Amino acid sequence: MENLDLELKQITKIYPGGTLAVEAFDLQVSRGEFLSFVGPSGCGKTTTLRMIAGLEEITSGQLLIRGIDNTRIKAESRPTATIFQNYALYPHMTVRENIQFGLMVRKLASSEVTRRTNEVIELLDLGDVSNAKENSLSGGQKQRVALARGLVTEPEILLLDEPLGALDANLRRAIQDELKLLQRKLGITFVFVTHAQSEALGMGDRIVVMNSGRVEQIGSSQDIYFNPASPFVAKFIGKNLIFEGKSTDSSKEKATIVGPLGVFEGKSSCKLADGASCIAVVPSEYVKFSKKVTGKKNYIKGHVDQISFVQNLVILYLRTANGMIQKLETHIDKVKGNNLDLGSEITITWKSENSSILRS
Repeated sequence: MENLDLELKQITKIYPGGTLAVEAFDLQVSRGEFLSFVGPSGCGKTTTLRMIAGLEEITSGQLLIRGIDNTRIKAESRPTATIFQNYALYPHMTVRENIQFGLMVRKLASSEVTRRTNEVIELLDLGDVSNAKENSLSGGQKQRVALARGLVTEPEILLLDEPLGALDANLRRAIQDELKLLQRKLGITFVFVTHAQSEALGMGDRIVVMNSGRVEQIGSSQDIYFNPASPFVAKFIGKNLIFEGKSTDSSKEKATIVGPLGVFEGKSSCKLADGASCIAVVPSEYVKFSKKVTGKKNYIKGHVDQISFVQNLVILYLRTANGMIQKLETHIDKVKGNNLDLGSEITITWKSENSSILRS
């Protein structure tokens, strides 16, 4: 418990009128952890961040920062700093003035203000623009100034609300790498909110997947990607093929379902009742193309409905026997030797250990 930077206990947010934004959220964040929140718009991720920051009132539950109850503490008194998507820089101030503004408000000694400001300017390589104003800065420089302004206050937790959303794709990827390296160097806990799953999976030590105010799954990027805990996670994260069926055989580790397209076997986290409605979840990365079927399970036949090539990737839409379309994304080497003309019949297969069976 003493190594926790943040703990949420049954945190709930209900807006006036009865709209439930976040429901009974439990979370423990270790010191120095990079935690990513991801989910569709309106899922509650930003509301949760704002409750941690003190910018949104908590309806019920308890919020602890390093063991101290901050549930009713005002935002300006919390050991946190928040960086927003629009950066919220003061256009009439220079970079240096923007960075030191929070320290001036706290009435720190001028020598301390100068020391901290100089340190963070050097850390984020802003020396060349320290006297410039916002209108002369690039997107990446603005993002660094916003980071500097948050870090200069020496927060215990840095909260980032879609801070890369305004950047172009190439700059966004570069800043992702910088952020991760910076967080490791400083050892500060980062809580990062994004709607981009690749960003969440690539940056977070753990990922929180939210939907409709509820937590669907918390885990490492590999757990989230390859072992989804719910149908929502399976559909929202990754590039999964999903097939429906009814449970016919199940143990704590493995299950078999039978559906309109065949028999599918995969990993299972619990024993399923016979006849339970389920889905088989198959990551595109594990699918193989075959010209000959040797078993009686874990294969699908279909026809090429649409195909495109993006560098070394193939994006293929497979029309199955029941008329459904499955999107498949794989490396170009996996499809060599197969006829991928529109309308061509293809067969895909996969191993049981590479797929999951979930209650639908």
